[in-house]
Amino acid sequence: MTASKPSKEGNSAMENVIPDPKKNMSGALLKALLLVVFIVSAILVIRYTPVREYLTAEALGRFLETAGLWAPVVFMFVYAIGVSLFIPGTLLTGLGAAIFGPYWGFVYVWFGAMMGASLSFFIGRTLGRDFAAQLVGDRLKTYDDAIERNGFATVLYLRLVYFPFTPMNFGMGLTKVRFWDYFFGTGLGIMVGTFIFTFFIGTLKEVWASGNWGELLSFKVFFSIGLFIFSFFIPKIIKKIKGEEPSAEGAAS
Repeated sequence: MTASKPSKEGNSAMENVIPDPKKNMSGALLKALLLVVFIVSAILVIRYTPVREYLTAEALGRFLETAGLWAPVVFMFVYAIGVSLFIPGTLLTGLGAAIFGPYWGFVYVWFGAMMGASLSFFIGRTLGRDFAAQLVGDRLKTYDDAIERNGFATVLYLRLVYFPFTPMNFGMGLTKVRFWDYFFGTGLGIMVGTFIFTFFIGTLKEVWASGNWGELLSFKVFFSIGLFIFSFFIPKIIKKIKGEEPSAEGAAS
């Protein structure tokens, strides 16, 4: 009894089911090139166009005045788009604190930062993840899988040690980390540093605006300065605490 030859229709169906590795790689490479073009273009736009002229408290403040009651919402969108275009987060945070004060400035900056972090993550995930997955070898795959399993803790740690904000947003999109692990790890991880910086800048701006230089000797000012100085030691404290924890290999053995 002879085996029947597969029909042309069957071969055609199998070709439709089995993905073409070369086609997948070329598509991933194209998206990765788009990501590179986006990043380079964003940096060039910020550095060599009139956009730079709006990156002062006075200029941005005048722009937000035109938005009226919607100014906080507009600022949050400006922050989100700004960090996605590689405007330094510290600059935008300082502007938010100077315009809105130490407390509302913190609220608006935090929401803007979360929007920007999410936007950058999705850009990196959409355009770069496929290409990154093609390049991951056996050794890197181990780390990639570990980030997927321990996404929240990994993101939280990197945020607490002040890993550069925007590069990390895009970079995490290239990994297997789950979005919600990334989102909540970011939200909690940037909270302390954001509050300290906005409180410090906002407090000094209030004293400057009031013209009452005697307030420089107030408890609030000294407290803000103390918090600001303390913020520089947070990464070392976190690293020391993490270094004292048992390693994953030791815990598993």
